Amino acid sequence: MCRKGTICARVLVCAMGLAASAAVAQTAPDWRKVGGSAVEVALAAPATGAVDQVWFSSGGSVLFARTHSGRVFQTADFETWTAADGGEAPAAVPATAVRLPESGARVVATSADRTRVYALGRQLFRSDDSGRTWTNLTAYKTTPIVGTGQHSLAVSPSDPNQLVLGNDFGVWRSLDGGLSWTGLNQFLPNLPVRRILSTRSGTAGTRVAVDGLGPIELPAGGAVWQPAPNVAADPDAELRQHLRPAIPNLTAAAQAGQWVYAGTADGHIMVSIDGGLTFRDTQMPGGAGGPVVRILADPSGVALAITGGPRNRVLRTVQGNFWDALDGNLPEGAVHGITAERASGAVYVATDRGVFFATADLNNPSTPAIAWSPLTGKLPPAAATDVRLDPAGVQLYIALDGYGVYATAAPHRSRNLRIVNGGDFTTRAAAPGSLLSVVGGRIDSADAAGLNYPVLAGDANESQILVPFEAVGPSIALSLRTANGTVLRDLPVQPVSPTIMVSRDGAPMLYDADSGLPLDARNVARSNGRLHIWATGLGRVTPDIPTGIQAPLENPPAVVAQIRAYLDGSPLQVTRATLLPGYVGFYLIEAQLPPVVNAGASELYVAADNQESNRVQVWIEP
Repeated sequence: MCRKGTICARVLVCAMGLAASAAVAQTAPDWRKVGGSAVEVALAAPATGAVDQVWFSSGGSVLFARTHSGRVFQTADFETWTAADGGEAPAAVPATAVRLPESGARVVATSADRTRVYALGRQLFRSDDSGRTWTNLTAYKTTPIVGTGQHSLAVSPSDPNQLVLGNDFGVWRSLDGGLSWTGLNQFLPNLPVRRILSTRSGTAGTRVAVDGLGPIELPAGGAVWQPAPNVAADPDAELRQHLRPAIPNLTAAAQAGQWVYAGTADGHIMVSIDGGLTFRDTQMPGGAGGPVVRILADPSGVALAITGGPRNRVLRTVQGNFWDALDGNLPEGAVHGITAERASGAVYVATDRGVFFATADLNNPSTPAIAWSPLTGKLPPAAATDVRLDPAGVQLYIALDGYGVYATAAPHRSRNLRIVNGGDFTTRAAAPGSLLSVVGGRIDSADAAGLNYPVLAGDANESQILVPFEAVGPSIALSLRTANGTVLRDLPVQPVSPTIMVSRDGAPMLYDADSGLPLDARNVARSNGRLHIWATGLGRVTPDIPTGIQAPLENPPAVVAQIRAYLDGSPLQVTRATLLPGYVGFYLIEAQLPPVVNAGASELYVAADNQESNRVQVWIEP
């Protein structure tokens, strides 16, 4: 996968991208921020959650903002925000106006000059004659360029032309009396994520639901969230609506195969084993009582649930007959979200006091003995509103109220090694010559059927290995030797398993063939240009090359399989497909881009002997 020497470290970081953590009891998770705290919604600048009040310090050097959740932040450079260490909002100055610029607007004064007044409504208005005439300060045609719902206005005591506005979309600043505006939301911890809808997959980025903004998405490789208008903000809403006529006090529902669970406001959970045609009540533990908040179901009949009320509970059922409490030493406080992996018994919950992790028997109805460990001690002190594992069960995503989304290698992997594709971190099959990531520990060596699987890089939490070119499937028993002994893992192997390499944040490893520069939304591909695609899993090459040896810089071996590339479903001309010169485990596909009329993002994938790869996005301009 990497050149010898120092290049190995660079490739390990950019291609594997799985920042792992040691066991919870030993080392805290290494969290990374997923996107920022602002959303691009076609306003004057990126927006965030609602801000109820803004005000300046007496000298005007510090700006304060109180978010809708009640937290107060301050900034002195009008870019970075910190939790406020003092400062009280000034009392409102009473004001009246001869007339209102729009129905329901609230008139405020911000100086001793009572002839200059402002009106806060859908837009922001200013009057210099006590409200006889008004100037709209935020309208572009009829649309507010800073968003609607104006709540608070502050005028700098040192500069009357410096206005700061707090509204449903965050904090906005004008230095010219309202003629132009810019946002102060990029680093304001005020993104009220309520649910993680899905993690990055193919061309789709991480998707979450946000109070006031609905579903949003962080595009693969992007830094700013975008609206996701065709995504449901509540994935369980349709099921609840379907079940509500039969269960009027329904508060939560989940379905997995023929198993359907329905939770009620009075703390009962009913189960159906025929797809929801009939339901029966289940036995709840004593003291549950509160409304059922969330249910997580598995097709095997195992389910987890969380309840609210005076005594918040985490519950488990294995056979759908009765529920056990998994509370253990979980601190008091509301529980908002839950995720789990049945095979390993890993359970994660999002609470008012952060995210906690425990292991439980999710296959047998035994009496549980649960010990919860905190995971978010190094993150800002805020309530965790949701938690989710990615489909491969190797990355853990959490939502912190106001602070957005964070991710880390799932801590339970340190106790249960898992092999994932080194290109896109999925559990797709391996192929001769492909890269694999073993998440959860250091691998000293690996072999199967008498073949050595070279260990290319690794640390105490994760290792990267290479499938030998001689490997033959369809399934092998891979022996992984660690400091604690040998672990056997089944590995599906097929002749080809094409994968376009992606980085940790989902950015595809695509390059301009002429300049060598990486391609993204800022540095786009050009019409009629040549595209270099970094891939893995393309199988055998000719002439043969020993496994684990870097490809020669001149005349690298060519891929044996037939390689095709597709842009928005249309075939591209593939000019070559070889091992990537100077690297181990990487393949290089060069494709000719067609003339492009419409600029924007396109879907790209490759195929090897008709086996299709993951989908990625490439931005192209004419």
